[in-house]
Amino acid sequence: MKKIIRFLVLFLFGGLVLGAAMFFALAMYYRNNFPVNTWINGVYCTGKTVEQVNEELVNAQEASTLHVVDADGVSWEIAMSAADVRPDFTADLKKYLKQNATFYWLENLQQSVQSELSVGSYVMDEGKLQECFEALPFVAAERERTQGVFVRDSADGYYLQDDNSMRLDREKAFAYLKDCLSEGRTTIDFVEGGCYGNVPDSESDQAQRKIWEQICEFTDRCGALAYDMGTETLVISAEDAADFLEKQSGNEIPYLNEEGKLAVNEEAVREWVERLAARYDTWDTEREFDATRGDTITVKYVTYGTQLDVGAETDYLLGALEGRADAVGSLPHIPVYSHQGYARGLDDIGSTYIEIDMTEQKMYYYEDGELAVETDVVTGNTGRRMGTPQGINFVYAKQRNRTLRGENYASFVKYWMPVKGNVGIHDASWRAKFGGQIYKTNGSHGCINTPSDKMAELYEMVEVGTPVIMFY
Repeated sequence: MKKIIRFLVLFLFGGLVLGAAMFFALAMYYRNNFPVNTWINGVYCTGKTVEQVNEELVNAQEASTLHVVDADGVSWEIAMSAADVRPDFTADLKKYLKQNATFYWLENLQQSVQSELSVGSYVMDEGKLQECFEALPFVAAERERTQGVFVRDSADGYYLQDDNSMRLDREKAFAYLKDCLSEGRTTIDFVEGGCYGNVPDSESDQAQRKIWEQICEFTDRCGALAYDMGTETLVISAEDAADFLEKQSGNEIPYLNEEGKLAVNEEAVREWVERLAARYDTWDTEREFDATRGDTITVKYVTYGTQLDVGAETDYLLGALEGRADAVGSLPHIPVYSHQGYARGLDDIGSTYIEIDMTEQKMYYYEDGELAVETDVVTGNTGRRMGTPQGINFVYAKQRNRTLRGENYASFVKYWMPVKGNVGIHDASWRAKFGGQIYKTNGSHGCINTPSDKMAELYEMVEVGTPVIMFY
């Protein structure tokens, strides 16, 4: 009995020793190999080394792209496959194995362990990566970029070509690219990495910067000038501002005079004012007019119209451009006119005017675009060659209770509004009828005879200066 007990004790002890030995043997094994039931990123890892698992994880990783951001915030792509950039899980796998193997493998017997690892770093073929880096458009442009600072001319005005600022240090940028990959970063911003810097200016570069500073100040001064043209407000453009400056001989770049200032070209300023006048002047020109009767007629400006005073406006603009504080005045600036219409703008007749249709023997008064008065009239006697003259004129006065005198007549009128010389609009109490064909044989001496009630109404509404369009 004692022998049996001794045998059992030795057998159990031997089993324990053998079990312990096997446990320690497995523990040592799992120091370098992943334990049973281990899955990482969907890859079965049991019994495999770090190198073996890393290779399988790399092969299972989908091909990706590097994003490289330049100084303008533009993102450029490098295919990892083209640069032979591969993820490397080695460090994280070693850390995982240290934390989860050795004496912890028994826990895996109960259930499988599913883990996810992100890419901690990338390895690369430096030669291929550099080829891809150098092929990026902004890196290639940096290789070709000249050095220096230059004021340049364009259709939109001047600009500064600064080839000394924000230069990409290609060596530093490539080193930063590699460092980012080693840290597992696939979006690389070269500005954040401090890969841009400035080249010192030469004396010539400094001179160009001084010219550019004054061009900017001059352009801002021009842009602050606003012209009140009536229905439109005009601001001087950067292109116009560029045209105002004196240029260096043989090119279109301005220069600093002996006082160290930009010089204004007086002739260019005058030409700008003349172009402004050509656009807005109507004095002694013709225009199209949409008659109430439905057709479009051509009528000439006679006593009415707009004409800028080019000389005065040139003086004003020169003073403003030269920065004389007393020259600018209030803004927006209302130009000086040799002749100024009741309305200003590209359409200087506007929406308030009198229309006299001598063919229809009708008069219309429009106020702010709305028909306010409509009446039959009698105009000049065409049979006696006293027809009312055509043209665009204006009401240049208003009088009450006046006697109109001429050769062999004196006519009392209650309302008188002259529009061209002795030709005017007035009531005609001596007439019983208006309109029709009366004007051909029994018309006026040239005036526009109007029914008394309509004339009284019109007189109260119309202001001096109101345009009068007269046509057949």
